[in-house]
Amino acid sequence: MESRQLNTFITVAKLNNFTKAAAYLGYSQSAITAQIQLLEKELEVHLFERLGKSISLTAEGEKFLVYAKKILELHDEAKNTLAASDVLKGTLTIGANESLCAVRLPHLLKEFHEQNQAVEIILKMENNNKCQTLLKENQVDVAFIIGQKINASEFITELELPEPLVLLAIPGHPLTTKNRVYPEDIADNTVIVAEKGCSYRNLLEKSLDDAGVAPKSIMETGSIQTIKQLTISGLGITLLPRITVEEELNRKQLIELHWGGAPFNLVTQMVYHRDKWVSTVLRTFLDLAKEILEY
Repeated sequence: MESRQLNTFITVAKLNNFTKAAAYLGYSQSAITAQIQLLEKELEVHLFERLGKSISLTAEGEKFLVYAKKILELHDEAKNTLAASDVLKGTLTIGANESLCAVRLPHLLKEFHEQNQAVEIILKMENNNKCQTLLKENQVDVAFIIGQKINASEFITELELPEPLVLLAIPGHPLTTKNRVYPEDIADNTVIVAEKGCSYRNLLEKSLDDAGVAPKSIMETGSIQTIKQLTISGLGITLLPRITVEEELNRKQLIELHWGGAPFNLVTQMVYHRDKWVSTVLRTFLDLAKEILEY
């Protein structure tokens, strides 16, 4: 049983397709098939059900997938331990959403890279739900997630930062004259929001739903930068993390409205899976992140 075979098995199980696995790993399809067959022969079980062009894990395959991932993790741990030196080497894969990638992480990543130039950094920009899925699938080592506090026992949180949200409009907007803006005041306005599932969109929608009101219209886009530009153009109002609009607020391109509804409480969390092996590379990054982001 070789690590190459285990990696192939895990990839096929993830993609549910021999052809896609071959393309992903850079092998021929016949090589992929041969590796799986050798593995099945050694284990004396069928790992996949093959029905026409469709494949799926057998019950034995599901059980073996758990062990295959653990074996490869131990394999990597052994390699990193034996190769330990004063110079950190390896790969660090980080998941985070667009807001954090653009604002909170650049300085941290710059500092980490300057201190550990032999470490390859892979940054995956995904939404919060996808980041949690990637953690569960061991496709990222650590994730930065902005949202409600995560209480799931499968994750370990090493950093938790309050993340203030601000309701925004352009200078001169009628709502800027109000001492307090309540959900009812939004009913006559267009609201510009991020994609469904976004934590701050969820908070705003819940606040409106609880008050029994709805905006005149909703404009949805997946880009924070686009949301800001649409708001600056006067198309509507929006709710965003303050860290993403500091520059626009300072330039008076956007004005913070004085929200009078229920408070919007979000936090940015740095999390990893409880079963994740915390390598020296990962531990070094976690410690540096706490040092930089907590101050």
